Amino acid sequence: MDQDSHCTAERELLEAVSRITTFSTTSPSDEERNQLKAEISCQVRKENPEKDDLQDSSASLSPNSAMTTKELQEYWRNEKRQCRQVKLLFEIPSTRIVEHHLSKYVMYKIIILQTGSFDSNKSVIERRYSDFEKLHRNLLEEFSEEMEEVTFPKKTLTGNFTEEIINERKLAFKDYLRLLYSMKYIQRSKKFIDFLTRPELQEAYGCLRGGQYTKALEILLEVIDLQERLTRGNPVSIVPTLCAIVVCHKDLENPASAFEYGEKALSRLRVHTSHRYYIPLLETMITLAYELGKDFLSLQEKLEEWKAKKDPIRVFTLKELAVREYVQ
Repeated sequence: MDQDSHCTAERELLEAVSRITTFSTTSPSDEERNQLKAEISCQVRKENPEKDDLQDSSASLSPNSAMTTKELQEYWRNEKRQCRQVKLLFEIPSTRIVEHHLSKYVMYKIIILQTGSFDSNKSVIERRYSDFEKLHRNLLEEFSEEMEEVTFPKKTLTGNFTEEIINERKLAFKDYLRLLYSMKYIQRSKKFIDFLTRPELQEAYGCLRGGQYTKALEILLEVIDLQERLTRGNPVSIVPTLCAIVVCHKDLENPASAFEYGEKALSRLRVHTSHRYYIPLLETMITLAYELGKDFLSLQEKLEEWKAKKDPIRVFTLKELAVREYVQ
């Protein structure tokens, strides 16, 4: 994006901020308005912003949003997270050999750390050689030019389970993941993110479908932090996982926790009301709010407003949507 385009985009967003503050039900102070402008300027000045990102920013600042001061503060927090560049480190500290019926393979333990974070923010997954090989093959199909200089450890006819070969591959796979993550387009690609999260999500949804809500919830809570770090530029993509957590908490009779994660999901759907999860989530949140003695009228108003604008269609419940995820 050239300098003139940057200036134009920033000017339009700042004008949108002025309109919001005019229409807010609770008028923010000058200091709050200036802070919001500074945060948006930070977002606009990010290196090579994508067109869709600018459109989403403009949409979220619609003058019809009538944001309150509380909503503006939440918006600032979201913008700060977008402006702050997240970096992940990959370590492969250990392996284990698995023998299953007639097959034998090595599982590589991958620890994913966020730079500058405490150990509590780490994610731990396991992958085997064939998983890495499938990822490499898939990335070559979509990113042939970017992958030209990326080397992949070859299979050997013998010695795959020797300590020497396993240690060599540990180092090779660590460097491989770090290199992939350093490439902007690969880092954000669905194939790369799926490699790091899909097996655990498939297991979690399998448990959910089988009524094993405690086990499903345990896995989902482990995955959601990693998903959030991997998808900072696309927060809507984790809505299904957040909603699955809502379903698990609700069926485990933890309405307060279900409502907490439901609010997180709704905040990501603020300008995506046509999303398939929006109405089922709203309906669930109304039920939870009523049960908890919280304000459900504002949620009910949003539901009625949506129904008035859209043609009546069959909408699945939140649980029905959740059990359909990751069905092969």
